[in-house]
Amino acid sequence: MAEAYIVEAVRTAGGRRNGALSGWHPADLAGEVLSAIVDRSGIDPAVIDDVILGCVTQAGEQGFAFARNAVLASRLPQSVPAVTVDRQCGSSQQALQFAAQAVMSGTQDIVIAAGAESMSRVPMFSNITLHAGAGMGVGPFSERIRKRFGVEDFSQFEGAEMVAAKYGFDREALDHYALQSHKRAAAATLAGSLDGQIVPIAVDGGVHDKDEGIRYDATPESIASVKLIKEGGVLSPANASQISDGASAVLVVSERALKECGLTPIARIVNLTVTAGDPVIMLEEPVFATRKALDRAGMTIGDIDLYEVNEAFAPIPMAWMQALEADPARLNVNGGAIALGHPLGATGTKLMTTLIHELRARGKRYGLQAICEGGGTANVTIVEAF
Repeated sequence: MAEAYIVEAVRTAGGRRNGALSGWHPADLAGEVLSAIVDRSGIDPAVIDDVILGCVTQAGEQGFAFARNAVLASRLPQSVPAVTVDRQCGSSQQALQFAAQAVMSGTQDIVIAAGAESMSRVPMFSNITLHAGAGMGVGPFSERIRKRFGVEDFSQFEGAEMVAAKYGFDREALDHYALQSHKRAAAATLAGSLDGQIVPIAVDGGVHDKDEGIRYDATPESIASVKLIKEGGVLSPANASQISDGASAVLVVSERALKECGLTPIARIVNLTVTAGDPVIMLEEPVFATRKALDRAGMTIGDIDLYEVNEAFAPIPMAWMQALEADPARLNVNGGAIALGHPLGATGTKLMTTLIHELRARGKRYGLQAICEGGGTANVTIVEAF
């Protein structure tokens, strides 16, 4: 089978809810990373076969063929098609996997995988709550589904609490992990380690080019003082991912495109895996998806130099690390979504951007990315950096 290569990977700096990026229409924000990836790679945008863009809350400003609107808001010609995909928090990781599959199948040669989400302008769950408020329908879970699983709703918050209980994590352990995320993100930012992957975005009064959610002054006491999400639980907003705005993009090409367009690859796709499991506990699935990905790739966790496991909630990467006996020094080395934000549909290609840039900066070879997703699915992608 043909190989799929990554030529360029970019992201915006994360914007806090109602923060620096909240004035940007999400289509325009997505358009910025599409334009940037063309500029940085030097590719003729007219030869791009497709844009596959992840977005979770496809409503309002992120509705009506959102990916196509991102292309129309970019400097790409109108001849470039686009499609929007939703695999919840892994939406743009799935966009990357679809792009790679298109290239590996030989049906396309040059595809941009991207993601965007403005959680300030299109709030999470608003595509459900606005319908419910208007009395339209009964919501996404039919009576048949609820009866099958014995629940009235599927909650990521409850799922994360269940994962914490299953793996024996108390609040102190989760808060300690959260503090580490902020410390790593702060150190990477102050050292300029993230600068090369970030597309500067013009905002009132200047340029947004630093992740806005990092708490440089975080302490064990400040994190412990944040109120729990539910009484008797272990999760708080401080040990969960931050609501944020952002966009990201990765350029995926075939070997033929490398030669014909004079491009230089920065990574190669090694494995693409997606699995599904229990929709009630929901967020544990990256453990099982990773085992399958490693088995299919003929690798062990020790072969992987760096891991990016989305910090949707602290117990998720912690459980992943414990179950796989992974090296904590290789996990989310520049911090994760607890510090850097989780702009839903943008997170997949955002993490891949961070992973590839860090592998290359350290002179390392293999990276693995895993994301837990609503409904009990998970994507895992393994890459080889050059």
